[in-house]
Amino acid sequence: MMQHQVSIQARFRPEMLERVLRVVRHRGFQVCAMNMAMGINTDDINIELTVASQRPVDLLSSQLSKLMDVSSVEIQQQTSQQISA
Repeated sequence: MMQHQVSIQARFRPEMLERVLRVVRHRGFQVCAMNMAMGINTDDINIELTVASQRPVDLLSSQLSKLMDVSSVEIQQQTSQQISA
């Protein structure tokens, strides 16, 4: 299973985090870690996600970038992770 670190910059709205998580779930990714912080301008937020899936991360990033109020989506890093059964 591949892990990807995704960085999202968006305008702060109360429902923004819910929209991001819904897209992650619908695209078949699992959230492994998440960090959200207000930007220098209090109207902006930075969301850092570590997600895991067998699917290509491009599917997720293209859908996240279509969300209203999202200004940028950037794939920071990808690593492979073996999950033992």
